Amino acid sequence: MTRLRTTASTLLPRRRLLQAGTALAASRTAQLVLPTLPLLLPTPAMSQSPAATPVTPTDPYLWLEDVQGERALAWVRERNEQSEAELQARPGFDQMRNDIRAVLDSKEQIPYVQRRGNFFYNLWKDAANPRGLWRRTSLAEYRKQQPAWETVLDLDALGKAEKENWVWGGATWLGPDAQGLCSRCLLSLSRGGADASVVREFDASSKRFIDNGFVLPEAKSSVEWIDIDHLYVATDFGPGSMTESGYPRVVKRWQRGLPLATARTVFEAEVKDVYAYASVDKTPGYERTLFVRALDFYNTRMQLLQGDRLVPIDKPSDAQLSFWRERVLVELRSDWKLGETTWPRGSLLVGDAKAYLKGERKFTALFTPTASRSLAGFTATRGSLLLTVSDNVASRLEEWTPSAGRWTKRDVKAPYPGTLSAGALHDPLLKTDALAEAYLLNVADFLQPDSLQLGRTGSDEREQLKSRPAFYDATGMRAEQFFATSQDGTRVPYFVIWPKGAKADGDNPTLLYGYGGFEVPLNPWYSGVQGRAWTGLGGVFVLANIRGGGEFGPGWHQSAIKALKQKSYDDFAAVAEDLIARKITSPRRLGIQGGSNGGLLVGAVMLQRPELFNAVVCQVPLLDMQRYHKLLAGASWMAEYGDPDKPDEWRYISAYSPYQNVKAGKTYPKVLFVTSTRDDRVHPGHARKMAARMLEQGHPLLYWENIEGGHGGAADNGQRAQMTALEYAFLWKQLGKG
Repeated sequence: MTRLRTTASTLLPRRRLLQAGTALAASRTAQLVLPTLPLLLPTPAMSQSPAATPVTPTDPYLWLEDVQGERALAWVRERNEQSEAELQARPGFDQMRNDIRAVLDSKEQIPYVQRRGNFFYNLWKDAANPRGLWRRTSLAEYRKQQPAWETVLDLDALGKAEKENWVWGGATWLGPDAQGLCSRCLLSLSRGGADASVVREFDASSKRFIDNGFVLPEAKSSVEWIDIDHLYVATDFGPGSMTESGYPRVVKRWQRGLPLATARTVFEAEVKDVYAYASVDKTPGYERTLFVRALDFYNTRMQLLQGDRLVPIDKPSDAQLSFWRERVLVELRSDWKLGETTWPRGSLLVGDAKAYLKGERKFTALFTPTASRSLAGFTATRGSLLLTVSDNVASRLEEWTPSAGRWTKRDVKAPYPGTLSAGALHDPLLKTDALAEAYLLNVADFLQPDSLQLGRTGSDEREQLKSRPAFYDATGMRAEQFFATSQDGTRVPYFVIWPKGAKADGDNPTLLYGYGGFEVPLNPWYSGVQGRAWTGLGGVFVLANIRGGGEFGPGWHQSAIKALKQKSYDDFAAVAEDLIARKITSPRRLGIQGGSNGGLLVGAVMLQRPELFNAVVCQVPLLDMQRYHKLLAGASWMAEYGDPDKPDEWRYISAYSPYQNVKAGKTYPKVLFVTSTRDDRVHPGHARKMAARMLEQGHPLLYWENIEGGHGGAADNGQRAQMTALEYAFLWKQLGKG
C-alpha cells in the first residue's frame, strides 16, 4: 500500500489517496506514478448548467454559469480573441510558445512508470502523440537509455477512429495471473480532459476492448474488481444516486453479462455526504473489502465486509486508516487520547490488524511531528515502510522494518534539500516477487533536473534509471529560503529562485506563487518551462508555503480553514511585503499566480492588498463563494471553507469572497483569468462572472478560456503551451522592464 500527498493545486475529495499529482501540476512537477495500486478516486458527473437552487436575485451574470450556452460561449470567444490579440502580439510570443512546447514534447523527459505484474506501463505524450501512447516495457529494457516500448493503446488513433476527443483517465487492473501477467483492466477515458469519464473493459494482452465487456457511460465513477466476472461500481445510477456534491453515493455489485440496471446495491452513503466507494485488497491471506463513506473532505466512516455482514471499523473520523498485510496503519489529523497516552495529530501509528478489529488499541508510533517536521507520505515494500518526512519543506527518507515484535528505524541517505517521492514496486499478488523490497525514488529540486532512481530497502545504494535534461542554463542561479512574519506573528517560509546576476535592488520582475489549502504542500520542483519562460529570462520566482497547506502537517492546514481562512491571505500578503522589504522586488515588478484554491487566494489578495502587486494570473479559480457549493463539486469543499447558506459562516466567507468584494472606483492590479470550459471540478462560471463584473466596473483585465482541458486547463501539450505562453506573456508585459 502507498500513500502520498499531492504536490500541487487540487480540489479533490480526500481519501486513502494512492496517486500523486494533478493535471494542473503536469507542467510544474514530475509525476511519479506509483505501482501496484488502482486509481480509487471517484469524481462527480459533468453538469452543463447550474443546479436548480435559490440564487441571489441581484446577480446579473448567472447566465455565464450555463457552461455550453450559446450566449455564454459567444462571450468567451470574444474575450479569448481580445486576449490572444493583445498577448500574441508581444514580441517573441511565438518563440516562447515554441520553447514551452519543446519542453513539454521533449523525448528526453522521464517516462514515469506504473508496475503491473511483469511490465512497467507509461503514458507518453509528445508532438506526434498529443493525447498519448499507452505503452509498456520490462525492467531490463527500462534500464536502457533507449528502452524498447510496446504500444498497448494509441489514444490519438482511438480518438480519430471513434471520432471522440479522448483523454487518458487511468486504468483499474484485475491483477496478475500465476505467470505474473496483468491482462484485464478497466480504462477511464474522458472527453476533452473532463473529470467525468467513460469506463470500458480492455485486454492488455490482445490490446483490444472486450466485446460485450463491462462499460459505464460518462460519469464520475469509481470501479473495483471483485473477480473476473464481478465489479463494485459507484456511479450515476439515476435520480437519488448522487450526493449533493455530485459524487456517487451508492455502491452496487455488478455481474458480467447483465445490464447495469440489475446491479445489486451493497452500500450507500447519505445524500449530504461527499461520496461512497469500495476498496478491495486481494493480498493472499489478507483479503479485505472495505466500504467507505466520505462524510466531508476530511472525515470518513469505514465498514469491513465479513462474510455477508458489514462491520463498522472504529477510528477517529478524520484519521486515515489502511491495512498492510497483518497490520493496521492510522494517520492522525487530530490528537487521539487512548488511556494515559495522547497521540498528537500528524502521527503515524502501526498496530496488529486483528487485535485492532477486536478493540485493542496498542500502537507503535512510526512518526510524530515537530514544529518543523511533518509526514509527507509513506509506501510499503514486502517487509518495510518507507516514510517521506518534510523537514522545513525539504524531504528526508526513513525506513522502518519490523522484526521480533519491534520496529527498527534507519535514516536513508538521500539528496537534501529537495523533494523526494518514493513508490514501492512490490506486487503483493505475486507468489514470488524479485522486486519485493525495491522502490523508485524521484529526486527533484528547483535548479537540478529530476532523477529517477531504483533502490532497495536495507541499502543506501541506488541505481539511477532516468534523469531529465537541463532545459535551461542554471549557471549563476541560486535558491534561498526566507521567512516572513504574518499579521499574527507566525513565521511563514518561502523560497526565492534568483536568476543569474540578479541583485536585491528592488527592480526584479518577480512572480509569487501560492496555494494554501486542503493540506496540500508546495515542495521544490524543477520546471523546464519556468526556466525557459521566466527565471532563465531574468525573472525571480517565489514559492510561498502559507498556512492552509500541508508543509507542516495537519496543524498548519487547520490553522487556516473555515473561519480562519483569512490567515492564508495574511500569510501571502506578508510574503509579498517581505519581498519588498528585502528589496527583492517592488510592487511595480511583483505579480502573483495561483490555480484552483490558489485562484481564490490570488483573487482575494488582489482585492485586499492591491497596492502590493502589478499583475495577477488567476487560474481555474473559485471566486463566487456565495454559490461555490451549488456548482459542480463545490459542496464537497465545505469542510474547508464553510457553508455560505449558514449566516454565521457566510459572515466570515463574505469578508473575502472576491465576487462579492470587488468594487468600482478602486484601483486593482491587472488580472488575467484562465479557465476551461470542460472543467467539471471548479465551475468556469467563477472566472466568467468575476471577469464580467470587473469589466462592468471598468477594471482592466484579460480573460482566456480553453474550450477543452478539464481542471488542468489543457488537454494536450499544444493547448498547454498556448495557455502557458499567454500567462508568461501577460506577466512580462506587466512586470518587465522592456
